[in-house]
Amino acid sequence: MPELPEVEVTRQGISPHIIKQDVANLIIRNHSLRWPIPDVAHNIVGQTINSVHRRAKYLLLETNAGITIIHLGMSGSLRVLDENTPVEKHDHVDLVLGNHKVLRFNDPRRFGAWLWYELPIETHPLLNKLGPEPLSDDFNVEQFSQALEGKKKAIKLCLMDNHIVVGVGNIYANEALFTAGIHPKIPANRVDVDKLPKLVETVKLILTNAIKQGGTTLKDFTNADGKPGYFAQKLHVYGRGGQACHECGTVLHEIKLGQRTTVFCDHCQPV
Repeated sequence: MPELPEVEVTRQGISPHIIKQDVANLIIRNHSLRWPIPDVAHNIVGQTINSVHRRAKYLLLETNAGITIIHLGMSGSLRVLDENTPVEKHDHVDLVLGNHKVLRFNDPRRFGAWLWYELPIETHPLLNKLGPEPLSDDFNVEQFSQALEGKKKAIKLCLMDNHIVVGVGNIYANEALFTAGIHPKIPANRVDVDKLPKLVETVKLILTNAIKQGGTTLKDFTNADGKPGYFAQKLHVYGRGGQACHECGTVLHEIKLGQRTTVFCDHCQPV
């Protein structure tokens, strides 16, 4: 699944091509995504795209009439193409622009979303209970400590809880906990408070570096110009279960935690 860096890279990639462009048409080839694409999605036709924002893993295309909400799901991607580019399999939605470009949404697994909302975006049910953005000042040691207070579930699951902090998906949760020296299974309320500043700092640093390097290379993801990301080669633990730890040489353990692959080093991340 594309994680926050991949979504942010996509936002940065498509923004210069679609901001301040008029929408000439919306072509929907398949309404059946994670949620059916509503007929009111066509309300964007005739509007000008004022801005493109990201909230968690949602992309928000803002116009005066409302906002298109896009989620890439498990396998979705967005690319800006010439209007006459041939349609390929799984090209479900085209946003046709006045500059003869098209914003094309491709999603083989159809777990993504393409929605429309006219009220203040903060009130949308998908967004109104989200925690702070990890790269914002709102995600800090004080906020994080308060959010973890009394929570007995594993720290990794809390780190991936969008009510606590958004967008720290499985790959980057594994990496951040390794760098901070925290075992992923430790109950959140038992994490050494002296390690929380390092964890917060590491989350910000890892996500920032991933964005700078173009997102993680995943088999289902290419960014807006069709080039894969380059961050995967720098991963310390994710995808390396059974291999030697880069820091100490200990064999990395791989388990399932919350149904997600979790890799850690018993030596560098003691219980």
